[in-house]
Amino acid sequence: MKEQKWIHEGLITESLPNGMFLVRLDNKDLILGYVSGRIRRSSIRILPGDKVKIEVSRYDSTRGRIIYRLCNKD
Repeated sequence: MKEQKWIHEGLITESLPNGMFLVRLDNKDLILGYVSGRIRRSSIRILPGDKVKIEVSRYDSTRGRIIYRLCNKD
């Protein structure tokens, strides 16, 4: 059976080395997010201030995988 994951939306607050970011979730938690392989392969740029979807494991809620960059309508 595949591991169940939570999907949250958050805001990138800080860019770290090696494709890692600090992400503030909608429930005000701050977690460490890393870029998924599909985003890395497609050369999608993620910058501080972007809204993203992040997949968080039920076992370790301090890390997550960024799976989608939401469009900003400013």
